[in-house]
Amino acid sequence: MGRLSVEQRALVFRLRARGLDQREIARQAGCHQTAVGMMLRRPRQRPVRSFGWEPGPGRLRLAEREEILLGLRAGQSCTVIAGRLGRAVTTVSREVAVNGGRDGYRAWAAHQRAFEQARRPKARKLADPRLAARVSGWLADWWSPVQIADRLRMEYPCDPMMRVSHETIYQSLYVQGRGELRRELARCLRTGRARRRPRGADFSCAPVAGMVNISERPAEAGDRAVPGHWEGDLIIGKGGKSAVGTLVERTTRYLLLLHLPAGKDAHQLEQAMRTAITALPAELARSITWDQGGEMGQHAAFTIATGIPVYFCDPHSPWQRGSNENTNGLLRQYMPKSTDLSVHTPADLARFARSLNGRPRKTLGFMTPSEKLAELIAHTA
Repeated sequence: MGRLSVEQRALVFRLRARGLDQREIARQAGCHQTAVGMMLRRPRQRPVRSFGWEPGPGRLRLAEREEILLGLRAGQSCTVIAGRLGRAVTTVSREVAVNGGRDGYRAWAAHQRAFEQARRPKARKLADPRLAARVSGWLADWWSPVQIADRLRMEYPCDPMMRVSHETIYQSLYVQGRGELRRELARCLRTGRARRRPRGADFSCAPVAGMVNISERPAEAGDRAVPGHWEGDLIIGKGGKSAVGTLVERTTRYLLLLHLPAGKDAHQLEQAMRTAITALPAELARSITWDQGGEMGQHAAFTIATGIPVYFCDPHSPWQRGSNENTNGLLRQYMPKSTDLSVHTPADLARFARSLNGRPRKTLGFMTPSEKLAELIAHTA
């Protein structure tokens, strides 16, 4: 009994006043039933210590946890209990869920758990050298924090020390004083920025003669269930004088890069597209969706030569080829804006594509595009 705190003793007497038996009081107060009996028989015995923690503003207090317990015993819903306490329903339901559920909830154990969760400072996950090295290596390969966090769960399913959230990675890079990761690794993020800020976008389009609108594209291309439908666009270099073509397969997010030494020339783009797309198996070359731009002036010749139809998005509607937009953003890590893209050789572009196709993607369940494409080819073989 001497080990009980002031708060535990107070809880014992309150629960006794509410009519709970000694066995249940002992269970809720986290002590032995004998200790409860002795305390009730000798109520004036002085406690030897205090628990020493008072929850901060907004946190549940021990008395509120007691009310939650009594409400649960009375069969009340979390909504009723929350209304009586003046708390949000989610606060009460979460409190019950993480502390044993309706049948296993214990007021004192929940209070102790809250204390442990609130203790500071906490050991940071990225202080582990093994985890920090793994994360740093993937950042250096230009993986995003989301890709890293979920890939860690896949590769280390039974090792909780090798898991970290994407937000923890961002904070280690952005927030002063959380320097487990080298500050310069912020340049490996997609935006290359060392601080967060809202992003904007600038869209432009040009009319294309004889274009077929995306509304006429087969429905099978929209749901991504059938592979072989591609999205394409250009990424433009400094002063609009150089360009690289990009083609992204909608189902697998597999990337092809088109070398365009003459920039946005329509004839050169058509030849590069024809060379790239005809090298694929027929089941992986069904259609192409492109933004409205003068570089696609030879789309009809491409369709006649390959039999592959080209569809065009509505003006100022980049979300209609969202996979390509996302991939073009990733490519800026390899080919930054306001740089001359003509310096990149076909071998450079092949290396960039190989790197991106080897990155895990959240939308693919953190498989890589190369793995997903190989899986599809194996199923169709």
